[in-house]
Amino acid sequence: MATKVTVEQHVAEGASPELREVFGGIAAAAREIAKKIRLAGLSDVLGAYGAVNVQGEQQQKLDVFANDVMMQSLGALGSVIACVSEEDEAPVVFEHVGAKYVVIFDPLDGSSNIDVNVNVGTIFSVQEFSGGDLTAAILQPGTKQVAAGYVVYGPSTILVMTTGAGVAAFTLDDSGEFVRSSESMHMPEQGPYYTANEANAASWPAAYREYLAMLLRGELGGKAYSARYIGSLVADFHRTLLKGGVFLYPPTDKAPKGKLRLLYEANPLALLAEQAGGAAVNGPKRILELQPEQIHQRTPLIVGSKREVEALQKAVLEAR
Repeated sequence: MATKVTVEQHVAEGASPELREVFGGIAAAAREIAKKIRLAGLSDVLGAYGAVNVQGEQQQKLDVFANDVMMQSLGALGSVIACVSEEDEAPVVFEHVGAKYVVIFDPLDGSSNIDVNVNVGTIFSVQEFSGGDLTAAILQPGTKQVAAGYVVYGPSTILVMTTGAGVAAFTLDDSGEFVRSSESMHMPEQGPYYTANEANAASWPAAYREYLAMLLRGELGGKAYSARYIGSLVADFHRTLLKGGVFLYPPTDKAPKGKLRLLYEANPLALLAEQAGGAAVNGPKRILELQPEQIHQRTPLIVGSKREVEALQKAVLEAR
């Protein structure tokens, strides 16, 4: 029988004790969130909370619950100096002397899908803090991430993570442990699927529309692509990681700077994609090289298999 390896043990193989503690805190929070989601229909946690978050979006009750659980779990750790959440306007700072890390997260991506029992997730990024200006430590390019990952709450609850040395997945077992179920995950160089909200396609720049038409004509690799779209970023990315293909959230007339958030959505997923052999761009530029200016900064995101992403980037650059 293979030895059971938990996420904390996996991290301990090549990282600091403090980073192992951070992953322990994330895993503990994810267990609580998974339990609440699993029983959502039997408790008063479905539907809108009645408030609007800093993004101008209607908060769901589970958004608030997940955010509180993440803050409590990570705020109790001496290794965490601050948390940045999609749900909070400003960083939440903890009085932990000598703390080494900032954790940046979307506590419950796709929460509006809970009511219809569709997969949702938690996305996180970990950055190092070595003292000095906290804002400067937060507003760093994605290349500076120490670790990143997500939890997808679905038929199985799975935590996918990287500390910069490949991508591994951990499945929540009946004892409440995240146990390693995949290691050295690799995204196919090219895949059969594209993922996009095509309801917005009419307001995409022309290069994106032509790129999608090219995929449908089978001009990239000789086979026409099929559409797959869930509407939960974590779930759509997880499929792309496993099966290959491309996820597109281009700029639109309504959101010319993109809709997804750079620090706690695009950066962590871009790091995971690159560590798995894929790529991520905002159109012309590599996501991980973008310099953030605000903690809730938005960006277009094209992420997935290397061949598809490079073809899109080339088309956008040629159209400029």
